[in-house]
Amino acid sequence: MGAKFTSKTSWRSKLQKAQEPSVFEMTGKTAQRFGPGKMLIPTPMMVDEVIRGVRSGKLITTGAIRKILAEKMRANVTCPLCTGIFVRISAETSEEDRAAGKARVTPYWRVVTDKGELNEKFPGGAAAAARKLKEEGHRVVAKGKKMVVDGFEKAVEARAVLVSAG
Repeated sequence: MGAKFTSKTSWRSKLQKAQEPSVFEMTGKTAQRFGPGKMLIPTPMMVDEVIRGVRSGKLITTGAIRKILAEKMRANVTCPLCTGIFVRISAETSEEDRAAGKARVTPYWRVVTDKGELNEKFPGGAAAAARKLKEEGHRVVAKGKKMVVDGFEKAVEARAVLVSAG
């Protein structure tokens, strides 16, 4: 894994940056890729909220996060690039909070790809996420160069519980 990303701005500041979600009608290449309809650009806090709703022993895929947010905001799809970036911000904020002594942090390690793979870009890489998932009862196996939660489909939340109303 490469060098750790550093920034003068705290991860917490990035997570809580004042911004509103955006929903727009897709056109051009975006419409060709995702089909006609509306796309949501979520906020980092929206993504963090979904992750916080995943219970111990359960998992959520990035695709499920996108689907939950799109439904909540009455869009057809959520931007995959923004969602991925905001999952990373949530993960880094969680570790920043843990280092500051907070006991309850966002369980980012419960987020896997749509194929059940662990995210190498999470704090500590896939190995750190694998340790946390094993503590929660999951079996993590190597699949080529990737680490995958064995039988992840059975542990995926059908519908994550949103922490706040709205």
